[in-house]
Amino acid sequence: MEVSSQGKGLPENAYRELKEGEKYVPVMDPGKSFPEVTFFSVFWGLVMAVVFSAAAAFLGLKIGQVFEAAIPISIMAVGLSKIFGKNNALGENVIIQSIGASSGVIVAGAIFTIPALYILNLPTDFYKIFLSSLLGGFLGILFLIPFRRYFVEDMHGKFPFPEATATTEVLVSGEKGGSQALVLVISGLVGGLYDFCINSFGWWSEVFTSRVVGVGEMLADKMKLVFRFNVGSAILGLGYIIGLRYSAIICAGSFLSWYVLIPIVAYIGSVAGVPLGSNVTKLISTMSAEEIFKNYVRHIGIGGIAMAGIIGIIRSSKIVVSAISLAAKEIFGGAGAKQEKLRTQRDLSMSIVVAGIIVTAIALFIFFYMGVVFNVWHAVIGLLIVLIIAFLFTTVAANATAIVGTNPVSGMTLMTLLISSFILLSSGLTGEFGMAAALIIGGAVCTALSMAGGFITDLKIGYWLGSSPYKQQGWKFLGTIVSAATVGVVILVLNQTFGFTGPNAIIAPQANAMAAVIKPLMSNQPAPWMLYIAGALLTLILTMLGVPALAFALGMYIPLELNAPLLAGGLIAHYVATRSKDEKLNTARRDRGTLIASGFIAGGALTGVFSAFLRYFQINWVNEKWITTHEAELFGLIMFLAISMYMIWDSLRAKVDEN
Repeated sequence: MEVSSQGKGLPENAYRELKEGEKYVPVMDPGKSFPEVTFFSVFWGLVMAVVFSAAAAFLGLKIGQVFEAAIPISIMAVGLSKIFGKNNALGENVIIQSIGASSGVIVAGAIFTIPALYILNLPTDFYKIFLSSLLGGFLGILFLIPFRRYFVEDMHGKFPFPEATATTEVLVSGEKGGSQALVLVISGLVGGLYDFCINSFGWWSEVFTSRVVGVGEMLADKMKLVFRFNVGSAILGLGYIIGLRYSAIICAGSFLSWYVLIPIVAYIGSVAGVPLGSNVTKLISTMSAEEIFKNYVRHIGIGGIAMAGIIGIIRSSKIVVSAISLAAKEIFGGAGAKQEKLRTQRDLSMSIVVAGIIVTAIALFIFFYMGVVFNVWHAVIGLLIVLIIAFLFTTVAANATAIVGTNPVSGMTLMTLLISSFILLSSGLTGEFGMAAALIIGGAVCTALSMAGGFITDLKIGYWLGSSPYKQQGWKFLGTIVSAATVGVVILVLNQTFGFTGPNAIIAPQANAMAAVIKPLMSNQPAPWMLYIAGALLTLILTMLGVPALAFALGMYIPLELNAPLLAGGLIAHYVATRSKDEKLNTARRDRGTLIASGFIAGGALTGVFSAFLRYFQINWVNEKWITTHEAELFGLIMFLAISMYMIWDSLRAKVDEN
């Protein structure tokens, strides 16, 4: 029997750690049946997958901006359910969002690597784009399923899941209505208009820097000490949801990069008469702090992320062993090995997962052998690289998304290109075949990791709301097929229409960066291995000290201007949740702040997509002269302080009995 979930909000213990013996009961009762997979949800999920895959690929390649699709899709799903008069659509909206969100993750995996084939003038066909995206996406889904319980249930309240939180608030508020929906709508309008004023009107600068004052300019030039701060409302909202602890650790990594390592590199390199490092053509003495970060310090963060992945998989060994044991029991133990579970506890059968991995691996081998390297041994090597690296980094992608809402897929893909190039060179595969093989291998891994990070968000949303995981998992494959096909068509059309090389070519910044890396690597030029090793060793030390190493390494890798606002949001979250001696009031204020932060993220995501389309159609209201001035930066800082004060004021308005 299907029942209604209308009018029910998130439980009080949705975002905090559970006490001993306490259980989390989701919005939709696990013991009852709700409409989830219907013609309505599947149809609109596929429509979203096509539309957002095309839009994300188009905009990502043209302007270098890949937007997150989950939040806009969830808002549209709620709107569609209202338009069609569906009053009990929470479960269906989760499926729409889950299928449709395949778009963003497949796009990120494809456009980071595949266009580099065109840039390097290597042979490229639709089937190469489609199969690398499709099979990589399948691996991401299959590798993540055994870790679902650990990330979304066992670690309940220990990871902030910022994007999942914002999407969940949108879905549940849209279903429930009342004061919570009003708070979300108002904050969404405030945050959306605020970010739209930055992106489309340019009324103030998006990034404030310490160069606005004379002392700051002097420190930046002489000592390479510079402070950078993104004033966007969406990032402030992310910081609030992440919380003070993790945002402080992330910023600690950023501060180490920008206020210790960059000045040290600048000091050491000031006396160098030749460029230092792999593929560097500029003297360190002539580099800005930003250039030193890009050419040297960021590589340390990549090494740290890679080591965090290895440590993560070692620590998850019990989960892996348990999953393998469960699969063996299901496959060989007969009917007696199967146990009846609540629908919210059921994943796809481990026998299906194992069979899926085997079939996907066979398909990858055939693809590599008949379409990429045309050599059995090299095809085996390519397959092993994809399987091992994708499996090792699945937990990194899931961890990163759970902590900061950002998947460092470009850094992990760069590491994959380095490793695969080194192995392929050692096996005798060089030149154009070697570059093509490394890029397609990197594309498959990139898509797998992008999918793993995005899918853990879907599953966390489903856990909070009470969806059936096995239904999300099964239908995610269909969304992946549609998204991979759409992305392949868009890339081919854009190449034929504009091209990826030449004076009027598509920008494709990530693919150009990958092409710049892979060409010297396959020509036996060195990679910055010592910097990667330094990051790996730092991660080991942090792990021994009990510091969350992945969060710290993410801080070292992600630019400072995107990390500093997280700390501001974390400080606001701590402030509003500790002002009163009444814990119930503190909880109400914290929860209202979460709604406001979610509104900022949702509003910023929607207006970000709209602004990107305007820029593509060359509709530009930004005064470039004004936006590059120090006055615009100072005005941006003032506006950030204003919207921060609004968040504090509105959060403190919460009442204990607020719906």
